Amino acid sequence: MTENGVLLPFYLVIDVSYSMAGAKLDMANNILPEVADALAKNPILNDKVRFGMIDFSDDARVVLPLCDVSTATQLPGLSVRGGTSYGAAFKLLRKQLESDVAQLKADGYKVHRPAVFFLSDGEPGDDWKSDFEALTEWDSSTGKGFRYHPVVVPCGVETADRDVMRELVHPLTKSKLYMMKAGGDAAAAIKAMAEVLISSVLASGQSAIQGNSGFILPSADQVSSDLDVEDDWLN
Repeated sequence: MTENGVLLPFYLVIDVSYSMAGAKLDMANNILPEVADALAKNPILNDKVRFGMIDFSDDARVVLPLCDVSTATQLPGLSVRGGTSYGAAFKLLRKQLESDVAQLKADGYKVHRPAVFFLSDGEPGDDWKSDFEALTEWDSSTGKGFRYHPVVVPCGVETADRDVMRELVHPLTKSKLYMMKAGGDAAAAIKAMAEVLISSVLASGQSAIQGNSGFILPSADQVSSDLDVEDDWLN
């Protein structure tokens, strides 16, 4: 067990509703192996980064428990089912974060603020806002809210509502919104979003090695032209 090591937990939370069937799901199923491969090629990061995956439709499931994904012997796949409940995803994510961070701390690690990439291709069919607030609200002065509130990076393709996805950018000072360009190819956009995720994992892990705690997203000029990147839309 590593004593007093510092870990950065990353989570991919991904929509597997029926509308994801076909090329979109095929591309989504490439993400986990690509993350594992990138970390295997950068073994120095294995002491800093942990990765987990949750999928959601009408319900949500832990597909890959938080782990050193570069050493996983078998990676799970995604399959479509049901509709689109953002609330189910946020509820399970909050529960999982609480459990994972508590376990890491019990194992002697310090934990950077978790980072969550949330990928969806459609509009939610539920009332999700209270669940999102329960996941992201924290007042350090009073200790009220969710202590392990994550950075949330929304990624939307096809019929994902841009205005809804904007509400998921959290916090505004650290996160960005990634959207498929109008008229674009959804599978290509998902591939580009996977590249953003991997770039962030590697850069953030390197930052942690250097003793920094900042979560890092790629600069706009490092992002594929298949995506619109919004980080200044409030101005």
